[in-house]
Amino acid sequence: MRFVTFRTPKPKQFSYKPRYYDEDKEALEKRKAELGYDSSLSHRESLKFQMSKKWRKGGRDDYGRSNLSKIISYTFIVAFIVGGIYMIFFTDFIEKLLALFGIR
Repeated sequence: MRFVTFRTPKPKQFSYKPRYYDEDKEALEKRKAELGYDSSLSHRESLKFQMSKKWRKGGRDDYGRSNLSKIISYTFIVAFIVGGIYMIFFTDFIEKLLALFGIR
């Protein structure tokens, strides 16, 4: 059995309810800041949005990989598959492999 002498108190509940929040206005202000127009956001926030916009445009997709690296990856995968099919159907590699293990 376990005997507990000290109990930790439960954390206090936090329930903040804003008086008014306009989601459309917030999105509009962020869009203005991205485009560099005058907005009610602080200078720091507008710079943050502009920098993130420029970094996203660097030839990269949503996952951070460049288009060139995707093309190289797909080319490597296709070459591997075509090479495997060639080895299976057009060479005696599989027969030698089976003979090595004594299956045939």
